[in-house]
Amino acid sequence: MYSRAIYIFSVVLLLYTSFFFYPRWKQSTGNATISWDVSGYYWYLPSAFIYHDLKSQTFKDIILARYQPTGSDFQQAVKQPNGNYVMKYSSGMAVMYLPFFLVAHLLAKPLGYPPDGFSLPYQFAIQFGGFLISMLGLWYLRKLLLQFYSDRVVAIVLFLLTFGTNYLNYAAVDNGMSHCWLFTIYVFLLLNTYYFYRDFKMKYAIRVGLLVGLATLTRPTDAISGLIPLLWGMESVSLSAIKNQWTLLVRNIRPFLIAVVCALLVVSVQFVYWKYVSGHWLVYSYGDQGFSWMHPHALLYSFNYRSGWFNYAPMLLLGVAGFLPFIRSGKNKVAVVCFFFLNYYIVSAWDIWWYGGRAMVQSYPVLLFPMASLVSVALDRKAVLLLLTPLALLFVYFNFWITWQYHRGKLYDADAMTKAYYLRVIGRWDVPRRTLELRDVTDLYEGPPCAMKLVYQNDFEKDTGVHFTHNAIHGNTSAIMSNSIQMTPVLTFPFTAAGAQWLRVQGTFRIGAKEWTIWNMPQFIVRLIDNTKGGDEENRIVKENRIKITRLLGENQTMDIATDLKLPPRKYDMVSILFWDAGSDKEVIIDDIKAWAF
Repeated sequence: MYSRAIYIFSVVLLLYTSFFFYPRWKQSTGNATISWDVSGYYWYLPSAFIYHDLKSQTFKDIILARYQPTGSDFQQAVKQPNGNYVMKYSSGMAVMYLPFFLVAHLLAKPLGYPPDGFSLPYQFAIQFGGFLISMLGLWYLRKLLLQFYSDRVVAIVLFLLTFGTNYLNYAAVDNGMSHCWLFTIYVFLLLNTYYFYRDFKMKYAIRVGLLVGLATLTRPTDAISGLIPLLWGMESVSLSAIKNQWTLLVRNIRPFLIAVVCALLVVSVQFVYWKYVSGHWLVYSYGDQGFSWMHPHALLYSFNYRSGWFNYAPMLLLGVAGFLPFIRSGKNKVAVVCFFFLNYYIVSAWDIWWYGGRAMVQSYPVLLFPMASLVSVALDRKAVLLLLTPLALLFVYFNFWITWQYHRGKLYDADAMTKAYYLRVIGRWDVPRRTLELRDVTDLYEGPPCAMKLVYQNDFEKDTGVHFTHNAIHGNTSAIMSNSIQMTPVLTFPFTAAGAQWLRVQGTFRIGAKEWTIWNMPQFIVRLIDNTKGGDEENRIVKENRIKITRLLGENQTMDIATDLKLPPRKYDMVSILFWDAGSDKEVIIDDIKAWAF
């Protein structure tokens, strides 16, 4: 069967990606499997089983110092008024990690590793657990889709999912995150719902309830997974369809109630934990993070160049397009449509919308029904097939490209993807160095400048208003910027375009240690100023470029860095140049400032 062959190829791809391309379990600090969000999901286990300290977290400083899963900050839990710490994330992932954690804990000491919950055996166990869960999810996804679509359609859908979407990354590399685990929960939920509606057997009701409970315990907003068994079988929202569904529910009320009880029993684990640690049955552990229910960030979440879902997983556009044929001829339309769009609304309403398309991964088992409907249409209509095939293959190429860039490339920068930069680097494996400046600015002149005229120069040999260091770059006097000298004096010169279209300002920069924290990076700032306006300089800015210097420099490197401004039609009469340290404790040496009009 085609789908079985594609499943085998998919497993091989996941195996290679997880254990050879980028074995996250071998990495350290913030790149390790158990780091950042994963360490927060996981923190319950060493707290309970190794340190026996779910409340005070007295062991946290030792772990943070040794492994730095979230740097030096304890982001895994939030301190309560009673002095205890409540985990930021709910405990569903810890429940699923538990068997893998226990095996690692049994083997750590015999293998020569500290049995502290974070050494290599634990990292490998969670990575392997994610890989195993992903394989199970794909196998049962195949089994689920075969109930509704042909083997050829299922084979193509499995290929598009694994090779062409960000499921590859979250099933193979970042599989300690919740997404591939929830993906598999949804596959099991859909399959058991399908079985339940065939004969309403109690065993399927119990499974459905436990799965809805586990999804909710993992990610509370996934309580909406309960819509799938509640609305299954409905093909419209007509009055008669609603009446028939209600009659069906009442007729089989006992298994439905058992499912609800099972779900509540699983979810109660979190309430018991909150009561035990904080003294309260309900705790909101996300601080000032929340939802904008009345103003969801749908467009930003989907299409922004920093992290937009469709910008970085464009294959899913085919899934959304598939709703057209799915609504005409698909099965269980109300359950699929209602769940998907309600989930999309919730995900995009979260105020930290730039967390990206990863939050949609668990909903892919639902979205694949519309995608399969589109594939079915394409196989029946040659014109549609000819249109979609090259598009799908292009999206597969893009997915391999972005997966590479996430982990081993240098062109993707999670904190600095702008429209100009995205469009310039997308699909490429190498770009000119100056293209990297587009992460901070929108203007970049490429090609040889015409009629360049030097309009300003300062090598700091005579400027006594600047803090100097001697013999720093060219054996001459240079300016210096550090945390004790947060801003150099502003350099200014009168300037009008006089026929020029661009202004280029360049300096020579040197760093020793590199500042990696994005909001602390020193900045090279060039402004066009209109002095006819009143007020301080901020009110007189016509146009401004800011380049984060250490984004472009390596450790102990000296480099000429330039920024180009396309001259606007608005009035201006002066250029100001300044260098601002945004909070770094790393020193930057500056020399040979020059400006040209061209």
